[in-house]
Amino acid sequence: MSSKTPTPHPDAAPRGSAPPGPAGAAEGAPAPAPGTRPGLFRDASLSAVLAGFVAVVVSYSGPLVIVLAAASAGHLNTAQTSSWVWAISIGSGLTCIALSLRTKMPVITAWSTPGAALLVTSLGAYSYAEAIGAFIVTGLVITLVGLTGVFGWLMRQVPTAVVSAMLAGILFSFGTGVFTSLKTAPLIAGSVLVTYLLAKRWLPRYAVLVALAAGVAASAVSSRLDIHLDRMELAKPVLTTPEFSLASLVGIAVPMILATLASQNAPGMAVLTASGYEPKDRLLIGSTGLVSTALAPFGSHAINLAAITAAICTGPESHRDPKRRYVAGVSCGAFYLLIGAFGSTLVVLFAGLPKELVAAVAGVALLGALAGGLTGAVKEEKDREAALITFLATASGVTLFGIGSAFWGLLFGVIAHFVLTRWRGTPTEPAK
Repeated sequence: MSSKTPTPHPDAAPRGSAPPGPAGAAEGAPAPAPGTRPGLFRDASLSAVLAGFVAVVVSYSGPLVIVLAAASAGHLNTAQTSSWVWAISIGSGLTCIALSLRTKMPVITAWSTPGAALLVTSLGAYSYAEAIGAFIVTGLVITLVGLTGVFGWLMRQVPTAVVSAMLAGILFSFGTGVFTSLKTAPLIAGSVLVTYLLAKRWLPRYAVLVALAAGVAASAVSSRLDIHLDRMELAKPVLTTPEFSLASLVGIAVPMILATLASQNAPGMAVLTASGYEPKDRLLIGSTGLVSTALAPFGSHAINLAAITAAICTGPESHRDPKRRYVAGVSCGAFYLLIGAFGSTLVVLFAGLPKELVAAVAGVALLGALAGGLTGAVKEEKDREAALITFLATASGVTLFGIGSAFWGLLFGVIAHFVLTRWRGTPTEPAK
């Protein structure tokens, strides 16, 4: 590793395509020969596959509900709704697999959650064809922003401590969710937490898997599983001819672009960076933008980098060797494709899981990433105040102008950093 490359966190992955150093590799892990790339099946592990599965469970148990609410608000029929679920699932799956294999990083993508939330209140004001036109414009603009490198340049100006603090702020509510779930479902959440701790001691690579199994068993015992699968049928994509109107571009496309870039792609890049990788912004943002554009006529509102589910796959729980965590991205993509192929049919499987189970499993799966974010945030004394401001603003969950707290935490942290470190001027000699 060149002397210019910063040393990653002990649990972090190698940055980008740079050769991995000893700090980023698992203890005793052999380095790949120059000019070779490890095979996917050789690198595969149960823990990485499980990390991808947990990420998908979290996605379909939470953010997808917002998409379904938006479809209902827009008066979409069953076929259009199924096509929308198919499009965002297939888009997320293809980008997860392709980008993870291409970069050898656990690249996790998903649909824009703030974008879907925006559509809950705005989709009903336009025709579905106008919304499709706005989705296409959204994808094209995000592609342009990504391919030009403007977005990546802006992200590189952000101090590392601020990025780590934003990651910690994003994950904070998931960490506390393990314990708040104890109030409403003590058996389920308690089983997950206790089993995780015991497994972490003796079976660390499979701690999340064992905790998930214990949580499902506790849910069944307490009669909290509500899964009804009457039929299985493949999704049928519905192609809609777009219509373009100034009203839909202003009302849907503009806020969707801002929300997706600021509240999704920025935290998504930050998660990879905080985990020690060097994400290639042109490739990642440009690719997700292109896929969004291609699938927009079928209902996809926006495909982007994920943050919360990405943290599940980029941490040590995925695999102790950062070079092998990309398998989690491939696994996540494969599960996306499987579920997407059946449209909204398989969604009921995840909708039937108790929310306390999902919260508890996500919380324990994210403990490593949260610890890494907190460590990076306080590592440099000169950056601690700015990092603290970032953490508090992000963890507050505040939403302003339709943009989530992750962006505002990042913005306030950068401002604080410049005020506290860049604008001090030349120190004067103390008076004698």
